[in-house]
Amino acid sequence: MKIGASNPHLILLHPPAVYDFRKLFFMYGPIADGVPSTPLFEMYPIGFISLMEHLESEGLKVRIINLAARMLGSADFDAEMMIRKQKPKAFGIDLHWLAHAQGSLEVAKICKRYHPDIPVIFGGLSATYFHRELIRYPEVDFIIRGDSTEEPLLQLMQAIIRRSFDLATLSDIPNLVWKDEEVHINPLSHVPNEVKFSNNYVNVFRSALKYRDLKSLLPYHGWSREWLSYPIMAVITCRGCMHNCIFCGGSRNALAGYCNRKKAIFRDPKLIVEDITKIIDYTKAPIFVIGDLRQSGDEYAYTVLEGLKRLKIHNPVVLELFDTAPKEYFEVVADSIENFNFEISPDTHDEQIRAMVGKHYNNIGIKANIKWALDLGCRKFDLFFMIGLPRQTCESVMATVDYCGHLMNEFGTKVVPFILPYSPFIDPGCIAYENPEKFGYKIIFKTFEEYRRAMLSPSWKYILNYETKWMARDELVDCTYQAGLQLNRHKAECGLIDHDSYIAREEKIKLAIALTAEIDEIEAITNADVRHERLMQLKPKADLMLNSVINEKRGMEWPTTGRNLKLFNIIKTALRKRLRGKV
Repeated sequence: MKIGASNPHLILLHPPAVYDFRKLFFMYGPIADGVPSTPLFEMYPIGFISLMEHLESEGLKVRIINLAARMLGSADFDAEMMIRKQKPKAFGIDLHWLAHAQGSLEVAKICKRYHPDIPVIFGGLSATYFHRELIRYPEVDFIIRGDSTEEPLLQLMQAIIRRSFDLATLSDIPNLVWKDEEVHINPLSHVPNEVKFSNNYVNVFRSALKYRDLKSLLPYHGWSREWLSYPIMAVITCRGCMHNCIFCGGSRNALAGYCNRKKAIFRDPKLIVEDITKIIDYTKAPIFVIGDLRQSGDEYAYTVLEGLKRLKIHNPVVLELFDTAPKEYFEVVADSIENFNFEISPDTHDEQIRAMVGKHYNNIGIKANIKWALDLGCRKFDLFFMIGLPRQTCESVMATVDYCGHLMNEFGTKVVPFILPYSPFIDPGCIAYENPEKFGYKIIFKTFEEYRRAMLSPSWKYILNYETKWMARDELVDCTYQAGLQLNRHKAECGLIDHDSYIAREEKIKLAIALTAEIDEIEAITNADVRHERLMQLKPKADLMLNSVINEKRGMEWPTTGRNLKLFNIIKTALRKRLRGKV
């Protein structure tokens, strides 16, 4: 049977962290205060775009439906009805971030309820780590392991379209986990040593026209709210990482352990420049370059920057620093990019603690980097600090907050610090998770089912999967709020935020403190019905926490003006590509 535009071969579904968030009570606090999305983590992985590109280049039709963003965007959106109407050959569900442990399975159950014969495929880092447990859920048919699943997914889809579910066919697909009367785990052998894909947003634009559904493609809720004025475009530089931060599930040792990724691979600098060339044709919005360009050496970074210089970019460009850089690097960046911005994550002011987590640079280097960047025209320099580190007490956290105030006093309002708890989880697979005693951690949840249930907890305190020798979960939560209040005061004193913003943020943090205490009292009630009723009475207040608590989301935006999507160019290119496909 020929598949029309309304019947793609594969539909990629992105679930909310918790499927029934509109009906149940949750107070997720600041667990997403360091990312553009809400605590429902409605931003789908950028890997969706490379999966779409690879499969469509081989003649398959792929559609992305961001269920989480649609559900957040409208109380009237019926996710079940959306799924029920679809007739693909397969559904793909991402389980990249473990926060989706509950939502991903609930969406899979809905797929099976209405389409029992359509296969459900899982993928992502968390699906990879927990594949042995995940495949045993009845709503999961296939899992593709690894950080590079484009080719194995293509092979699986070709088998599904042919209805070739025999042992010989499925056993030959690398990285595949599947089941018949028993579970089969194929070798994780597809670990490419080069990255050929591009972040082809044209495919996404064309998909919006093909299925007449822009809303389902928007990356996250904020994008949906202001999609004409503030889209953010991301460009991937590599797969894997050269660094070994102990709490990161994407670190060198972590990926070697559960993804068989023995070394990081870097995209050809020409591909990065090509991606950005396409982006500036369609938008004037900020471009976030994911991954420190210097990871693969100065020559690699300077080659990319030389290509960007020729483009004469006017878009804001955001570059990451995984380590402090020499002055020459900032000079080359300033010479290559008109509107450049930087991010670095020192995690703490304490250099000894910073070294324990795998970051071996000092405060003198941080200050030098800020000064060089600002002197050369950097528009904004973000710094991220964390709560929940080895040997970190609440006193140390508050000293970090005062260090943030010192940086703002010295360098002005272009320096924007954030402080966040490690939440909701320390990543399974990271060094600290696999060796908790060595770093003073106690890991509370071990199985996937425990994580799924934890995501239904009423307060983010009960979702945290760890505590340390120096701070139990109660203290981690309390210290986070106190740090937020103090940093908010520093930002007001330094002129980074106005008085009204300062008051609004303080009131929100104090409301979160009060709600946390009240939830603790309610959780002590033994009668389940009374406990549920009391929690639901608090839901209107808890829902006020959904966007952010201790950090204002707008503080993470980069200055831009006007309507940033060049709609005429987008439509023209998408239509041209579509017509070529029909020839």
